[in-house]
Amino acid sequence: MTFIEWGAFAFGAVIGWFTYYVNRYRASVQLADVATIVGALGGGAVLALFPEKTRLFAAYGLGLAAGFFVYFVLLVIMVWRAKGFTAAYFLDGRRPALDEHEIADDGSHPMLAGENAAAGL
Repeated sequence: MTFIEWGAFAFGAVIGWFTYYVNRYRASVQLADVATIVGALGGGAVLALFPEKTRLFAAYGLGLAAGFFVYFVLLVIMVWRAKGFTAAYFLDGRRPALDEHEIADDGSHPMLAGENAAAGL
């Protein structure tokens, strides 16, 4: 692969990783959300960067798949290695009981706390 093809692959990997992350941590994901992402990823901007039926588009597609599935594989490995976590985490988010010195996750998102939350960012 050439340098440009590696760039297309890396771009696709980042988009794939981000797609999985967004869908994993949203409160509710609907079919329309997935269709929107697919439309955006296969839309005019991507085709302008990587014309269809070229090696660049193929590298982008491989990167997109790699980013999407590597995220999932890494998550499976981390859950498998973490003490007390089971496959139930993937089904409904069940986590092991906390020890007395551990603090419960209140569901908040640290990046949306403080000044950022007030600004609506």
